[in-house]
Amino acid sequence: MMWRIVKIVFVVASASGLISGVAYGQTPPQARTQAQAPSQAQPQQKQDSDRPAPTCSKILQMTSPEWIANVTAIHDSSEDGQLRGIRIYGDCYDARTKRLAAALGKSGKGPLMGARGDFRDFESAIKDFTAKALAATNPPADALKSAYASLYEKQFRYAFFQSYEPKIASASDAASKTAPHANAAPTAPKYPAPASSDASSKTAPSDADYMTKVKNRFGELLEALPDDKLHALHAAFGNILGLHPTSSATQLALYRYAIFLLEPFTSQNSLDSKPLAKPFSSPPF
Repeated sequence: MMWRIVKIVFVVASASGLISGVAYGQTPPQARTQAQAPSQAQPQQKQDSDRPAPTCSKILQMTSPEWIANVTAIHDSSEDGQLRGIRIYGDCYDARTKRLAAALGKSGKGPLMGARGDFRDFESAIKDFTAKALAATNPPADALKSAYASLYEKQFRYAFFQSYEPKIASASDAASKTAPHANAAPTAPKYPAPASSDASSKTAPSDADYMTKVKNRFGELLEALPDDKLHALHAAFGNILGLHPTSSATQLALYRYAIFLLEPFTSQNSLDSKPLAKPFSSPPF
């Protein structure tokens, strides 16, 4: 009888200990074994999620080729990687342009309605030429070349709003006070000169000589096309320069952009194509 009482007390005590252990957060052995299995995959997931994506500010501190090379090095070296890099850089570039336009509008120093309308026409003419140029090349531009073209076209919109940014007053500004105010009449934005890293610009003895060289290269590319495409592109480019007032810097940027569209293009990671000579017109940013 006494033995039965002791056995009952021992069983009850064991059961209560197990229950109290669970109640106070002690995991049963089987549960601990089951919980350990999925935890082995967590470090990799955490490592991926802990890797911060660069901000647009950091991305735009790099040139577009530098950023695209970083993306393809991290993810893959295929065309998809380049397209991803182009898309991200373009989104950041657009966001910066929108912020600048909004800040100018808020300050009342941005372009007026007439200037905005003129720029829309100017931009529309550029897009028309771009579409014709990409289709005129042999072979026609693929998705990658078209994506690069869309990215490099963004320079004109940003430069348009950038030309309205307030400038720091200096002694040389006194002479410009007699000129019409930027908002008084639509004027062409002052686009930046070609990148100083371009070898051809370094060796050019003067701006006029370099512009002649650029125009000659553009003419060579046009002459290589069939007559119908040559005339169509010549007319489309004339609609940009002939119908819109442009500064010399703007004209240079347009010629270089047109050359980029018409020059032979090979993916930087293409394995089945022979490497081409360095392009005459390097990326503008």
